[in-house]
Amino acid sequence: MTTPITSVAHYITLQLGNELFAIDVVQVREILELAQVTKVPTAPAYMRGVVNVRGRAIPVVDLRAKFGLPPIADTLMSRVVVMEIDLDGEVCVVGGLADSVHEVIEIEPSQVSAPPELASRWRTELIRGMHRRGDQFLIILDMAAVFSAVDCNLMQGAAGRETVAAGQ
Repeated sequence: MTTPITSVAHYITLQLGNELFAIDVVQVREILELAQVTKVPTAPAYMRGVVNVRGRAIPVVDLRAKFGLPPIADTLMSRVVVMEIDLDGEVCVVGGLADSVHEVIEIEPSQVSAPPELASRWRTELIRGMHRRGDQFLIILDMAAVFSAVDCNLMQGAAGRETVAAGQ
């Protein structure tokens, strides 16, 4: 069950294909240009690899793959959103690869509606709510639901093996 939105919050908006998503800025550590991503052979299919962030190997998840979207080539607008996500009391640090990152916006709870139960392209348990911006809906993600503790352990394990293999 997703956490309801009960107070005014700021969100980072990001694009995946034609869809606009939002992540609570409290979970965002930093936004990076797409740099060298080192592939990890034993990683889950949705994990692109790891990036070096100040000497630490951070797993990078291709959010398109995680959400079942078709792959596209990286562009100059591609960004890695480094997040700290609380999963069952453990903090998981992970980078999410997005097509682009746009802005920080403030959203009030009264501006958020529940996701549609039927005919939704996205699994509703991953969505905290929907926010209308002009003609488009902004999908507010529940990143703790997107990444489970199992995902985190798999990614952190793969990132750790890569760090050891690289001799860092």
